[in-house]
Amino acid sequence: MELLTISKAAKKVGVHPNSLRNWEKRGLIKPVRLPGGQRRYSMDELNRVLSSGQLPGEPEAVVLYARVSTKKQADAGNLERQMERLRQYARGEGYIIRAEFTDVASGLNQKRRGLGNVLKIAEQGEYKKLLIASPDRLARFGYSYIERHLRYCGVEIIAIAEKEPEDAQTELERDLLSIVASFSARLYGARGGKKVRQGLLELRNRD
Repeated sequence: MELLTISKAAKKVGVHPNSLRNWEKRGLIKPVRLPGGQRRYSMDELNRVLSSGQLPGEPEAVVLYARVSTKKQADAGNLERQMERLRQYARGEGYIIRAEFTDVASGLNQKRRGLGNVLKIAEQGEYKKLLIASPDRLARFGYSYIERHLRYCGVEIIAIAEKEPEDAQTELERDLLSIVASFSARLYGARGGKKVRQGLLELRNRD
């Protein structure tokens, strides 16, 4: 009996691999587990699930949100690639895309227009799921508060990536430097804040 990997099985069925993971969690499909823990699927099991009539029929409305920190990242296509991954996931899950919002801003910035729109239409009850690439795309700090507010509005956050993007570490360093510079400016004035930030940048570049 031929066993398919999760990516090949998803392609056969015409869904995103995460759909198979979600179906498994709901008890709709039972993959074979290899000694190493990898999932494998038989065509008999895939056909059984498709013909069972148990799969969700009513598509859910979702909102997509993508963010990058700088215009340079956006110009390099990072923002559009991030959004396209979200679109592919939504299509694979059979969701209806209610809206797409983006921001080119630091994850520390709480006054983002895209994020504001995400919260606004959530409060209006216009969607039930928010798709993001990873939690840091929504907020660098204070993610739990946004998550709780959206949950109160009946919205579930789905982060589709299993890990943060490769440039997330650099972005985090930039945000932390901004925090240090901000507090230093309050303590020592604007000039002192700039000096502290420059010193930290020099130390980082030595590593």
